[in-house]
Amino acid sequence: MQMTAPSATGRMLSSRRILVPVTLLWLAGIGLRVTILAVPPVIPLIHVDLRLTETEVGVLTGLPPLLFALAAVPGSLLIARLGVVATVVIGLTVTAAGGALRGAAPNAMLLFAATILTGLGVAVMHPSMPSLVRQWLPSRIGFGTAVYTNGLLVGEIVPVALTIPVLLPLLGGSWRLDLAVWGVPALLIALVILALAPRRPAAIAVSPGYRRWWPDWHDRLLWRLGVMLGAVNAGYFSTNAFLPDYLTATGQADLISGALTGLNLGQLPASFLLLAIAGRLERQLWPYLASGVLALVGFAGVVLGSGPWVIASTLLLGFALASVLILVLALPPLLSAPENLHRLSAAMFTISYSCAVVVPIVSGLAWDVTGIPSVAFVPMALATLLMIALTPTIDLRRKPVP
Repeated sequence: MQMTAPSATGRMLSSRRILVPVTLLWLAGIGLRVTILAVPPVIPLIHVDLRLTETEVGVLTGLPPLLFALAAVPGSLLIARLGVVATVVIGLTVTAAGGALRGAAPNAMLLFAATILTGLGVAVMHPSMPSLVRQWLPSRIGFGTAVYTNGLLVGEIVPVALTIPVLLPLLGGSWRLDLAVWGVPALLIALVILALAPRRPAAIAVSPGYRRWWPDWHDRLLWRLGVMLGAVNAGYFSTNAFLPDYLTATGQADLISGALTGLNLGQLPASFLLLAIAGRLERQLWPYLASGVLALVGFAGVVLGSGPWVIASTLLLGFALASVLILVLALPPLLSAPENLHRLSAAMFTISYSCAVVVPIVSGLAWDVTGIPSVAFVPMALATLLMIALTPTIDLRRKPVP
């Protein structure tokens, strides 16, 4: 009996040491997207209320990725100076404030300004997540990445799925109140992480390598990972932006909620699949190529299909894009030395979201210039083709380099 109690206690402590960081990683993942994805379901309402052009819709959608690109390296600086947990808490708090201000914006310019603040908060969090995975789950990097990415996907799905059928009716159809409400979860998550985050290892806190923050822009791996992730983000954000107006323009407005939900819900099977087999696929070539081909099929189905085929195509597209997203996000902790991880991650996000900024704007311009709604999806497909072509050039079995 005397040996059983300590053994049970040890198991409980061990389980808690795993459960707490896993839960916090999942919640942080939700905070990365819940305020950003509150916008697509209400774009038609914003479009009419503020009289936006399709190009301005592209700008509104492109602003968060723009901030993700511009503020990723400053996020690396915050990590080096304040630590990973503090950076995440700051990012979530700023995101919540930006979400509330978006709902109060009386015109397009102030809406853009509040969106910039929201994007800034998320941007400094991005390079923190791979470091949190390495710090909290060093022996289970693939699993930890799948966990926070699963939270990210849930943060994308919940506002898209609940806004039109549930929240808007409760708020009298007000897109302003809707955007303000979706800022609340980010603040609550910040408070939970601040209270429960595991302490930073002393060895990390004093290591001079962790004080460096400026990326090594000569690293070819950095650029290749950035462009690959950029193609995925460009396809995802652009589709969320233009799908509502595309379906409205083609007389299929009744499919908006289902198609947006499909795009985001389709990501969950990929997330759960990679949770189950974490660590087995990240260093293999074929999953990236197969997912890229499936994404192209999804784009084609959205443009060429109708009715249930559109929703099925968005489900397939969500699955394909999420698969590549999770696989690529697991690579920095696997291929980079711990003291260099936040710098590599920051540069990767800078490059990837720079790509994601360009594509929505080009898509909007293509639609405005040609007057053909389906043309908006051409830049997204081209970005996916670039990802497919680039993947074989990456050494997926490279050992961590300081």
